[in-house]
Amino acid sequence: MGYSEKVMDHFRNPRNVGEIPDADAVGTAGNPVCGDLMTIFLKIKDDRIVDIKFMTFGCGAAIASSSMATELVKGKTIEEAMKLSKQAIADSLGGLPPIKMHCSVLATEAIEAAMNDYYSKHPELAKAISK
Repeated sequence: MGYSEKVMDHFRNPRNVGEIPDADAVGTAGNPVCGDLMTIFLKIKDDRIVDIKFMTFGCGAAIASSSMATELVKGKTIEEAMKLSKQAIADSLGGLPPIKMHCSVLATEAIEAAMNDYYSKHPELAKAISK
């Protein structure tokens, strides 16, 4: 299986690339097997992700997965973003080769790491979600 046109489009024209200097949360995930490294920056207001950026060191599939993940969670509530799955990212990209599915996993792990960072700064919100 090759890359879909959507994967190639997000690789060539990634959305939401960069950093948010005053981010409310930052999360990083890496895959030691292939060396991909992904960092997600979140700006959150009233429990909603109002801005999201990413920086990815990795292959085309990792960049495309990062780009698509940011598009899928931007504007969502934290709870909705936490439900983002690797399969949803891959499906939104028109599929990923099996050997590249770990890139969509990396994107979900980076978002989860950013959420954990946010909750570590706002433990009162984490308690409210767990009830």
